[in-house]
Amino acid sequence: MTEKEMLKISVEEFSRLQRYMMLVIDKESDVYKAMKERYIDLKVILTASGINLTEIDRIKE
Repeated sequence: MTEKEMLKISVEEFSRLQRYMMLVIDKESDVYKAMKERYIDLKVILTASGINLTEIDRIKE
């Protein structure tokens, strides 16, 4: 898998995860906490890869 393909998959996962996070009512639930952990991981990966998250980061945590 090329770097470009990996970045595409990561951006898609980041976007999908944010949609799921916005649907969760209980922000203290274990499910939300697990999603937030993955959200932070993806945010670090994408930022380190030079992706500008300004337009695609809807959670902004």
